[in-house]
Amino acid sequence: MAPKFGTSGLRGLVTELTEPLVRDYVTAFLSACPHGGAVHVGQDLRTSSPQIAGWVMETVRASGLTAVDCGTVPTPALALSALGAGAAAIMVTGSHIPADRNGLKFYLPTGEILKEDEARITTALGQPLPDGAGALETKDAAADYVARYTRGFAPDTLAGLTVGVYQHSSVARDLLVAVVVALGGRAVPIARSESFIPVDTEALDPETGALFAGWFAEHGLDVLISTDGDADRPMVVDDAGRVVPGDVLGALTARHLGAGVVCTPVSSNTMVEDAAFGLTVRRTRIGSPFVIAAMEEALTADPAARVVGYEANGGFLLGFDTGTLAPLMTRDCLLPILAPLAAAKVAGVKLSALIDALPPRFTAADRIAGIETARAAAFLEDLTEGPEARAAFFGEAESALDLTDGLRASFAGGHVLHLRPSGNAPEFRCYAEAGSRGAAQALVARTLDKLRATLT
Repeated sequence: MAPKFGTSGLRGLVTELTEPLVRDYVTAFLSACPHGGAVHVGQDLRTSSPQIAGWVMETVRASGLTAVDCGTVPTPALALSALGAGAAAIMVTGSHIPADRNGLKFYLPTGEILKEDEARITTALGQPLPDGAGALETKDAAADYVARYTRGFAPDTLAGLTVGVYQHSSVARDLLVAVVVALGGRAVPIARSESFIPVDTEALDPETGALFAGWFAEHGLDVLISTDGDADRPMVVDDAGRVVPGDVLGALTARHLGAGVVCTPVSSNTMVEDAAFGLTVRRTRIGSPFVIAAMEEALTADPAARVVGYEANGGFLLGFDTGTLAPLMTRDCLLPILAPLAAAKVAGVKLSALIDALPPRFTAADRIAGIETARAAAFLEDLTEGPEARAAFFGEAESALDLTDGLRASFAGGHVLHLRPSGNAPEFRCYAEAGSRGAAQALVARTLDKLRATLT
């Protein structure tokens, strides 16, 4: 499948991310979008990323602009660096998808591109390649990103906690250790890998969960943290050994920051709509460009609004100045890791107790790999066309149907099932919500079995 824009950025097989294609997209981006005269370039730890980053920087310089080489750096750190300089940015990353794939994430001087920017870039493809001679600079973008959080949180935020850092091939693996130590915690680096591991924080396999339990016992951990490959999605395992869903981290972070408006996709946990949170919730399609667009609409209506956004994967977007943290409207991993732990400290309880006090709505998610988008789309079209087809597949008639992104069906028993193709890979995703964790997980398992029988 040829590289294309998905829910966040351009993605495709490494074999298809050829030098001409990469140069074509970079040239189109620079001609169609504002850039501020410079482009900050970062990359993740995939073996294919250095070469692709090299092509990006060569094309930026050939366009007569300054290429700022930020090296291997988290995506939110790169975005922070570029925003501070009033420059554009390009991140070379495939995020959480397998190592045989990679991609590009584009940023304007004002932040992450939106869907209309993607359309302009696509329209601008096919131009003659430039042959100018711009400058090359280097910058330590990671240092400013670490400083953002070591200054934004109290130095004793993690005091008394033994924090495991699942390092794998996360581009933030050393940075996480530095932040934990700076905020008073004891960091225990675990499972560093020199080969790329596609950790999907939304769909961890049972074997990985078993590893976590062993690490808690071996190292006496109070919490385990990690990220996906480019560090725009968090992963937190609480003191009870439970992986905390990203949308729960998002809701806790929004509450801790005193947000007033939350923009989040239809797939996120509905607990955030509970009156106890006191939030105005705006639902969007899945993908950070849609969340950002909703945040910008809210801020246009009320520039003083305390607006935040997050996705079900936990990537958190800050749209207002908290007094200690400036806005950063791109998916971030560190804020939704630190804020819930800070909230637990303020409350004088463990993280697990903070989570157990939330409204009893539980989500689960998983995927089937190897399902081409066209096949998945045809299946969903069949389900969308008639209630009889849906009742036959789900085994019961829905009480409400939401077609904002894929097919999200609510049922009389209070449970929810949401089906959609991935925007980044040939995968079919299933999300469920129910009144207990076990019920949500069982819903996903049963539905995936039905999907396998239908689609494979």
